[in-house]
Amino acid sequence: MTEFKQRIFSGVQPSGNLTLGNYLGAIRNWVTLQKTYESIFCVVDLHAITVWQDPAVLRNATREVAAGMIASGIDPKECIIFNQSQVPGHAELAWIFNCVARMGWLNRMTQFKEKAGKNRERASVGLYVYPDLMAADIMLYQATHVPVGEDQKQHLELTRDIAQKFNSDYGTEFFPIVEPLILGEAKRVMSLRDGTAKMSKSDPSENSRINLTDDRDTIAKKIRKARTDSEAIPSEIAGLEGRPEVKNLISIFAALSDRTVAEVCQQYGGQDFAPFKKDLAELSVSVLGPITEEMKRLCDEKTYIDQVLKEGSEKARILSEPVLKQVHNIVGFLQS
Repeated sequence: MTEFKQRIFSGVQPSGNLTLGNYLGAIRNWVTLQKTYESIFCVVDLHAITVWQDPAVLRNATREVAAGMIASGIDPKECIIFNQSQVPGHAELAWIFNCVARMGWLNRMTQFKEKAGKNRERASVGLYVYPDLMAADIMLYQATHVPVGEDQKQHLELTRDIAQKFNSDYGTEFFPIVEPLILGEAKRVMSLRDGTAKMSKSDPSENSRINLTDDRDTIAKKIRKARTDSEAIPSEIAGLEGRPEVKNLISIFAALSDRTVAEVCQQYGGQDFAPFKKDLAELSVSVLGPITEEMKRLCDEKTYIDQVLKEGSEKARILSEPVLKQVHNIVGFLQS
């Protein structure tokens, strides 16, 4: 059995503001993981253009996501931080994986159905095959683990299928069978206005989400306006069943305070939501306020962010080029 170096890869799209969902579901966990794994974190701008992006907005959003990572505690001296388009191997390996993946596998991807909706015939081909690019992102570095949210588990299964089929087709053990890392109490952060919908950058209501660009007063105001219901807070986890908005807020509280949902229920059980929301607003501001302020400072230093991404892309290329060269040899491409 081939032994692979313990390495994680993960990425965030630069399409709209980073939200509390991005922070709790991904970036906060990366800060912890960077201490124990060789870590590669990517601003996935190739994924972003599966739907049309204004070029100037895309450039600024790419810098903003990188700034958000660093402001949250991702250390560019310890990790690799770069934007995907600067490493050509991502697109090249994605094409090879397009030829390994099966149409039936992609037809089962629920996110394409959700994003394309009724306009499937008008959706870009990129939106359809982007799970293959996601697999290439991971396998280009022979990553062994990927921190994912609940909604990305299906794509990671596809990555495993592609790696297994490639290995089987060519009689090799070249690609690792990547394992998911699902961490934290807020595995999937939901809308503050609808607990059945994921917190999304594309939601027309600003009050549905907390952006990492929101100032302290805005964060507190959005928490106070968050939807709840007329019943008291339950004392046990079982009491959250059928109460999605309440479950979401308690999960957010637990994640931000590094506690369990059960502990938060026990503390606030039987109370109404006024004191809970007050405490959640204060907690959210204390955790997110310094991040938003540092992120704003970093966004004003474009030269620094560009240098971090440039240096990161150079490190990523050094790791990826030998992998891609070996893939060419395995597949049978003639190399000079």
